[in-house]
Amino acid sequence: MDRKSFERLVQEALDRIPSEFQSAMKNVAVVIQDWPGPESDEDADGEEAGSLYGLYQGIPLPARTPDDSGTTPDVIFLYRKPLEEDFPDRDDLIREIETTLVHEIAHYFGFGEETLEQYGYD
Repeated sequence: MDRKSFERLVQEALDRIPSEFQSAMKNVAVVIQDWPGPESDEDADGEEAGSLYGLYQGIPLPARTPDDSGTTPDVIFLYRKPLEEDFPDRDDLIREIETTLVHEIAHYFGFGEETLEQYGYD
């Protein structure tokens, strides 16, 4: 799949996520990369690079202090090649992109797994 097609799938997935999560997207940049890069080395929580679909980099809202103003923007990285390899079916790929985005946005909000399960993202 070419990059433009993947970007369209990401947009479809963004359009499907709950509005509570979509509102966070104004404060978080989504960056599509082919493979995990150096940003994933220290933040991947033990995941192998080939199985990592996304990564949140930033300071979760509950952990922020006044000293955090002026820091770089929060970023969600989506890794195209691992997603495409593991989810060759278009509908499965869209669902996994959506699930990955919601999971990474949850990190931004400081949500735990139980909150994600309430929304059907486990």
